Amino acid sequence: MKDFAALYARLDQTTKTNAKVAALADYFRAAPDADKLWTVALFSGRRPRRTITATSLRDWAAERAGLPLWLFEESHGVVGDLSETISLILPPATRESDQPLAHWIARLRELSALPEPERRQGILDAWDSLPGPERFLFTKLLTGSFRVGVSQTLMTKALAQATQQPESEVTHRLMGDWSPETTTWDRLLLHGEARDDTARPYPFYLAYQLDDPADLGNPQDWFAEMKWDGIRGQLILREGRHHLWSRGEDLITDRFPELARAIDWLPPGTVLDGEILAWQGDRPLTFNALQPRIGRKTVPKALLSTAPVVLMAYDLLEQDGHDIRPAPFADRRARLESLLTGLPPEAPLRLSPPVPFATLDDLREARLRAREDGAEGLMLKRLASPYGNGRRKGDWWKWKVDPLTIDAVMIYAQAGSGRRANLFTDFTFAVKDGNQLVPFTKAYSGLTDAEFRKITAWVNKHTVQKFGPVRQVEPQQVFEIGFEGIQASPRHKSGVALRFPRMLRWRHDKPVDEIDSLDTLKALLAAHG
Repeated sequence: MKDFAALYARLDQTTKTNAKVAALADYFRAAPDADKLWTVALFSGRRPRRTITATSLRDWAAERAGLPLWLFEESHGVVGDLSETISLILPPATRESDQPLAHWIARLRELSALPEPERRQGILDAWDSLPGPERFLFTKLLTGSFRVGVSQTLMTKALAQATQQPESEVTHRLMGDWSPETTTWDRLLLHGEARDDTARPYPFYLAYQLDDPADLGNPQDWFAEMKWDGIRGQLILREGRHHLWSRGEDLITDRFPELARAIDWLPPGTVLDGEILAWQGDRPLTFNALQPRIGRKTVPKALLSTAPVVLMAYDLLEQDGHDIRPAPFADRRARLESLLTGLPPEAPLRLSPPVPFATLDDLREARLRAREDGAEGLMLKRLASPYGNGRRKGDWWKWKVDPLTIDAVMIYAQAGSGRRANLFTDFTFAVKDGNQLVPFTKAYSGLTDAEFRKITAWVNKHTVQKFGPVRQVEPQQVFEIGFEGIQASPRHKSGVALRFPRMLRWRHDKPVDEIDSLDTLKALLAAHG
């Protein structure tokens, strides 16, 4: 656990990519195999389930520290993170433990099966044997909220250095449904087959945001298609079975049973990359129609009827069991067209149609029409490009339509977490409805660190009321809120919900009496909902 805590500290103390990669690579070369495996799992989101409630941890820590709950809560409000608060207020450890990370993970699983009195005593004993940094991480694991500022790409680079393998090989090995309980370090990253599971997907290739199409160069080098507004998915057909993966590496096969019929029309050894879309007739439904199906493990017949799905395929990654990702996009696209052209309407597959263009002006016009066609913008792919891993600049670009916008006033503020625990970063915004203000969305991204510090200082001086960690503030600060979509929502007082809201800019130039109204939101709902 000491080595894992030291790694966490090295990662937390730098924002430099090379320094983070070096820290990870050093750790993966030296740590025990079981610890390395659990570190990969933790850093890729495969966290143990929560062992105990935050309320119980708060109560037990306050009792052990001899603090009244009100003082613990005040401390928590200042620190901003429960695990860090606990690690700071507890008395120093009276014993020293030198157990590895894997031991403490196993201990978490043991504690979850114990009656509450024994669980409480076990957690108190663990706190008493761990110094502050290790106690903090153990508590993070207890709460199921462990996160670290390391991307999958950085971890892959470090693993490639530590194991002396190509990054593409490491990336593929980490894909799929695995956990430290079902594999070993050796089997996952060293001597096991890179694709020994018929359900294992390929790493997704991601596009960069394009700001100016003039950067593309010769238009003849590019292919254009719509950027569809659905769920990115990879459909795998192998050995008579089908598997469906989301971009977040969630196995979502059972959530979209319509795609099981793909095996009736496509041969085994086929892997498609595409977008899962709610579909009706000859065009996609809005994302709002698809949203009720997200997160459901079983889909009721009513939803299957009102929001049936198709896979809008736009790339072919495997054909006849052969990985064809290194082939140029133009070749993969030709094979995809040959595979899907002529399928009957009842097939749950569609070929993403090309957007014809001869000039950059043609692309600009097509982008302006994208929202009318149920898309978010355009995808531009270099005809000579292979299918890569992760987000790589130069070959795939997304050129999204400009977001919908609304000017609103901030009415509530809440502190962030992690390195922003001492800053107010999460805000609630309102529009006017006659003489009243109606809250309609929350947003927490879009500002610079300097702006967050500035708004934090303002919140501290203009707080009207406190509701736990939430501050009600004077309605003075106006922001331009951008969002990708809008839908009716009876759960919200405003009657609407926004998709991907964020702060585009802080409108110092705009007074509160010039913010938008609830009628403006309803007009946007009528036009784009």
